Amino acid sequence: MAIPIWKAAITPSGKTAKAEIAAGPPETMSTESTMSLNLPENSGSAQQQEVLDALPVLVFLEQAGKVVFANAEARQMIGMTEGEWSPRPVEEVLWGLFPGTAEPQTQLIGTKAGSPFHATMPGRNGCLLPVEGTYSILNAEQREAIIVAHPTGRVKAPKSRLMEDVLASIPEAVVIVHGSHVLYTNPAFTKMFGYTSEEASGGNLRELIVPETRHHELAMLEKEVDQRGRVSVDTVRTNKDGELLDVALVAAPLRVNGASVGYVLSFRDVSDRKQAEAKVQRDTLFDVQTGLANRALFLDRLNLALKRRTRRRDQNCGLLLMDLDRFKEINNTLGQAAGDGLLIAVADRLQASLRPEDSASRLGGDEFAVLVENILDQDDLEVVAARILEKMAEPFEVFGSFVRVSASMGVAVAGHDHTDAELLLRDAGFALQRARLTGGGCSEFFSKQLEMPFKKCSQDPERELRRVLEKHQYEVWYQPIYQLISGNLAGFESLLRLRRPDGSVDSFLELLGVAENTGLSITLGRETMDTVCRQLLSWSAGVTEQELTVTLNLSERQFFHPQMLPQLKKALAANAVDPAQLLFEVPETTLNQNPDAAKIILQHMAECKVRIAVDNFGSRFAPLNHLARLPIDVVKLSPKLTASAISEGRPPAVLESLIHLGHELGMQVIAQGIETSQQLEALKRMSCELGQGHLFSYALEPARATALAGLGRWPLAQGA
Repeated sequence: MAIPIWKAAITPSGKTAKAEIAAGPPETMSTESTMSLNLPENSGSAQQQEVLDALPVLVFLEQAGKVVFANAEARQMIGMTEGEWSPRPVEEVLWGLFPGTAEPQTQLIGTKAGSPFHATMPGRNGCLLPVEGTYSILNAEQREAIIVAHPTGRVKAPKSRLMEDVLASIPEAVVIVHGSHVLYTNPAFTKMFGYTSEEASGGNLRELIVPETRHHELAMLEKEVDQRGRVSVDTVRTNKDGELLDVALVAAPLRVNGASVGYVLSFRDVSDRKQAEAKVQRDTLFDVQTGLANRALFLDRLNLALKRRTRRRDQNCGLLLMDLDRFKEINNTLGQAAGDGLLIAVADRLQASLRPEDSASRLGGDEFAVLVENILDQDDLEVVAARILEKMAEPFEVFGSFVRVSASMGVAVAGHDHTDAELLLRDAGFALQRARLTGGGCSEFFSKQLEMPFKKCSQDPERELRRVLEKHQYEVWYQPIYQLISGNLAGFESLLRLRRPDGSVDSFLELLGVAENTGLSITLGRETMDTVCRQLLSWSAGVTEQELTVTLNLSERQFFHPQMLPQLKKALAANAVDPAQLLFEVPETTLNQNPDAAKIILQHMAECKVRIAVDNFGSRFAPLNHLARLPIDVVKLSPKLTASAISEGRPPAVLESLIHLGHELGMQVIAQGIETSQQLEALKRMSCELGQGHLFSYALEPARATALAGLGRWPLAQGA
């Protein structure tokens, strides 16, 4: 029994005359074999060809080795119009379909169930298009077959026979709608949306799969199809279970006798593509490791914040730039995996420390940034910075181990000259460098005075430091420490100064952080210790009758270095100085880093009879039990605590309580950073016995310090 197919009767002029022509002689025709989609009224070949033209797959009809029909999708792919099409050998349309042709890849067995194949199709402009599909025999005697294909890369599905089987063969979900009612759905529709053909037939497509929020979109889509004829769009539909699906929708009009009576819709699940696109977008804007905004997104947010503040004069924004102290050492010691885990933990803790309106970012490596909006002045930023540093001081659990890590932070408030994000980021970077150079574990605010020193030292700081050490272009200067009640000189704090080739003196602060990072602080510390011991011997030899104390600062690396104690013992033996005149200042952040190891080192130092001070106490609020369990002789209050002596509310009460606690534990208390007479009087009332600061004097060169040591009392404020 012959199966009827559609032929294109080609006139000499090349125009196609549509007609339903029997595939074989008239005596072989049978109306029982005619297939139909049960469309209304006319189910003839013209209607069926319109349906085939609306399908988003390539459909070819073959007879006796020639392709006699190609649907609209195929003609468009080849680059021909319907009027230009004429029957041609299969080998010219699909290369490699049969063994022995251009690129034999497929052994067709020729069954009505269909044989899958791979081939190449010459497309428009001479391009070659790889395709795959199914070759199905319709009538072996008449050598008639149907070829259904699509470009390689789409998901294949079994294909067979004509119309319904063609629709059933394509992987896209297809639904044919007449008016507003569903006439037909293919198996892929059932697989994608969950409705069987019986459940969907006669139903309203909008009620079946269109979310309520997309009803307006559906009306616009139908209008576009009526005007343009074919529309493709990415949208969202729902399945039977109410789940949202990302789909690519192709809609075309269903025409019968030239009149539009409905729509042919095909859906392709693009959830994987959407997820991939979302991932690409997220990777473009967010840090893959921590999930925080990356540099590009953060700068965009910062620029927007800078623009917003121009409209709200009563609200400003600021930037916190933070990195981890000694992160490279942790990474090298515990391994890169542990370092990555630490970064993730830092990001989580940083995010948890912020308000909803603040924005955190990882700029790269161990450097993080925070945008703080809706602030009035620097005090608001200071509160945020203190909260973050306090959180960072708590131990991190990484792969079952607890790791302590401190952080340095540069803070900058947006000013009139901060017209874009990069300028504000640059200034916060200057402040961050200063925080690093002071030993880390603290925050520094940007000021204009920071720019030039850092620019001078930014070219090659390590080379400059080595040159300074080799040529000994540094000096130890001394800032006096006074008894606040009597005004008598109690001692000095030793501070390094840089002596430049032109004779000018500059701060050594810029190079201290370089020394700490490179390990040169060990050499620097040893030479400073020898210099201080010799100076003490000189003063004790008749300059002053009273015993003066000189303090030396120990950085974290110096304190934990195994050579520190041998160097101390060697310096004491070589100079025969009274150990009690040496006061070693250990930063509060160093004690927080590893309290157990710090206790052992401090005990060995105490055995050498030197005195020990916890420096900058209150900057990070170390546990108060450090004062009780560690062999500490002196507490040096941070300048911020000293400044709180004349503030309002609770801060003065906290300061007075700390002074009283130090006395109860048998310790001396030194207030650092005294700058006003009001602060001095308040500290006296609180019974703070020792202090230093610019109110008394800046650091003095050795000769002037010697003259002051001979005087023994507080003169007028002076400085160098």
